[in-house]
Amino acid sequence: MNGVEGVNGRGRWWTGAIWVAGPSAALVALSWAASGRLPDRLATHWSGGSGAPDGSMPLWAAALFPALVWAALALLTVTLVRSRGGAAVYVALPAGAVFLVGAQAWIVRANLDRTDWHQARPVNLGVAVTVALAAVAGLVGRLAFRSRRSTPAPRPAGTAPSMEIPSGETLVWLSRTANPWLLALAALTGAGALAAALAAVAGLVAPPWALIAPLAVASVTVLACSSVRARVSGRGLEVAFGPLGLPVRRWRAEDIESARAEHRTPAQVGGWGYRLSGKGTTVMLRAGECLVIHPRRGADFAVSVGDAERGAALLNSLIARAAR
Repeated sequence: MNGVEGVNGRGRWWTGAIWVAGPSAALVALSWAASGRLPDRLATHWSGGSGAPDGSMPLWAAALFPALVWAALALLTVTLVRSRGGAAVYVALPAGAVFLVGAQAWIVRANLDRTDWHQARPVNLGVAVTVALAAVAGLVGRLAFRSRRSTPAPRPAGTAPSMEIPSGETLVWLSRTANPWLLALAALTGAGALAAALAAVAGLVAPPWALIAPLAVASVTVLACSSVRARVSGRGLEVAFGPLGLPVRRWRAEDIESARAEHRTPAQVGGWGYRLSGKGTTVMLRAGECLVIHPRRGADFAVSVGDAERGAALLNSLIARAAR
């Protein structure tokens, strides 16, 4: 393992804290932001047959109870990351957060501008929409987990521009890089879009599409450029973007003339992210070592990942094998 292990450990704890605090704050804020337009007690349960409200809670309890439930579930789930991990963690966190926050938004909407909780609106449609969105969030989490599963990198003795591949064996090199500042920016813009959408769902404001759309597009775009995974295998080079590993760029070994490791900085390529410059195309997420390929057609392509020399060595061996 290399020096990023400690950083990954700290990042795991920060990620856990955000997962616990973010949805908890949203659950509390939804009720208190509309407290002036809500009755003293909120309808929190509806009959499955008639759809009429048949259970209620005081406003403070309706705000705090789901937040405490989420905090307990999230802490338990995040703890399992260290002990077990697995796809269940990546599915449970996003699906649970979307379900609880969505349900809270529909509860607030149902009780909005009512003087008594018995007058609350039905929530059948809201429940169906929330369940569907939670399922989609769980699916996205599952895809993110699959994209993070790594294949062990080859570890031959020494590093060189090329390496000998034993007959009958297949070597795979894999390296990842993430930029925490871009991840934070994606989270910030995404949180802004989500807050505006929740306020609209809860009926607090008219849907502010002029705010939601730009923030959502910015969040998705920045998130896709915030991390990258480079993989060299018998098929050639594959570079996948974002936590879901999408989009993906691929080059077959026979379509590449050569590969090398090169030190590059943001100043040399024009900034951070996906950059076009006199050096060709560079995916710049951190200054330092980059894996650079020279395709048979088009300009050079570089991606800032660690252990680039070993990746270039394996890729050059595959290029030579393809030529033979």
